[in-house]
Amino acid sequence: MDNHLYNLFSQLVQDKRSVYRIRKFYIQDAKRCKKCQGLWKRILNEKEKQIEDILKLIKEHKF
Repeated sequence: MDNHLYNLFSQLVQDKRSVYRIRKFYIQDAKRCKKCQGLWKRILNEKEKQIEDILKLIKEHKF
């Protein structure tokens, strides 16, 4: 596997872990602060978009 493809997989794992933590803990922990909840939700949306982009690139590679 080429190093750049490995890097994509590695980043995919990191982003998926972040999404899990944001959904499971961070938004709930910020329940008393609407601004913080909003921030976590925006970050969550950005991470989900990044995951889609990374998956698309990985699928384009033949390995």
